[in-house]
Amino acid sequence: MNDHQKTTARACLEGAEGNMMAFPQIVTALTNAGFEGYAVDFRRATATYYLPDGESLELPAHRVDAPVAPTFDAALLRAAIQEAQQQVPGYTYEGFCKNAALAGCAGYIVSFYGRRALYIGRTAETHVEHFPN
Repeated sequence: MNDHQKTTARACLEGAEGNMMAFPQIVTALTNAGFEGYAVDFRRATATYYLPDGESLELPAHRVDAPVAPTFDAALLRAAIQEAQQQVPGYTYEGFCKNAALAGCAGYIVSFYGRRALYIGRTAETHVEHFPN
């Protein structure tokens, strides 16, 4: 992994956490840098960025200000995702992460090639969200 890729991954994480970059901007920047996807783990407070050759970069992420609920509530999670997609007034990435955790989401994996995000609960229940067109 080269320095440009490491810098891009850090900038995207900081951009998300600081509400300076929206998801489509992050996907574009990471794809242009050669990444194939990333994963966010709410329980460990990490974000991992993956290259096609198997290399990865794990970065510390903000700690979610809520425990991951023991049960997975797909309807609550979808509501949090819709707020993010629509960038509703008052939306923040930190708020999204908190709402996702309260919905029982322990983390998510984003695949640029698959054009989807997979949200995973503590019991391995999942919700797949395809990228908007």
